[in-house]
Amino acid sequence: MIKFKKKPLQKTGKAILYTFFLVIILLLQYCTSRSKGVRLKNGDLLFVTAKETGLSGAINNVTQKKKEASFDHIGIVEEQDKQWYVLHAAPKGGSQKQNLASFIKDQSDEGQKVVVYRLKPKFQKAIPEALKKAESMVGKPYNFNYILEENSYYCSDYIERAFREYNIFKLEPMTFVDPKTGKINEFWTEFYKKKNLEVPEGKPGCNPNGLAASEKLEKLGEL
Repeated sequence: MIKFKKKPLQKTGKAILYTFFLVIILLLQYCTSRSKGVRLKNGDLLFVTAKETGLSGAINNVTQKKKEASFDHIGIVEEQDKQWYVLHAAPKGGSQKQNLASFIKDQSDEGQKVVVYRLKPKFQKAIPEALKKAESMVGKPYNFNYILEENSYYCSDYIERAFREYNIFKLEPMTFVDPKTGKINEFWTEFYKKKNLEVPEGKPGCNPNGLAASEKLEKLGEL
């Protein structure tokens, strides 16, 4: 008569439970890096859609270049230790490294969407150095004046600097003119008046819509 060894039920149960949780964790990581058919890669750029009012709407009003591209924020993604992060400069927290899931939730809570863009293959070589530069700028405060300086950064400024060594993006003369009226947008007139500053019309700078319009990028889709 053949006798079979009985496996301890307790050990078998623990093994099954461990395997179950491992599969769940792997699925969550996969879904975080791949949403709506977009599988993220190091150096991908996340553009956040603009609101219609407030600071977001005012930025978009004077910077929108394409009807289908309407953005007010941008960050760059990096994978580290099997986790995804977004390096970006934001009013809350300044230049920071934020967990991807947390970043997406913040935008969703504000009713905004995240759209992924990627450097075209011939420009991908710029990504490793850009990520190093972005990491080195973490901790700097946010630039609330939107006038270029070396001690604080705003979102598109942060990204332009990260890729500056490879000339991926260009600084352009800023404009705060409402295209419908041909005059300085009233929001920006009041914005700079409260700061006792002149509207920096024509001074060098950059913005999310300008970066999104770069021919060096290709749009992949929403997260």
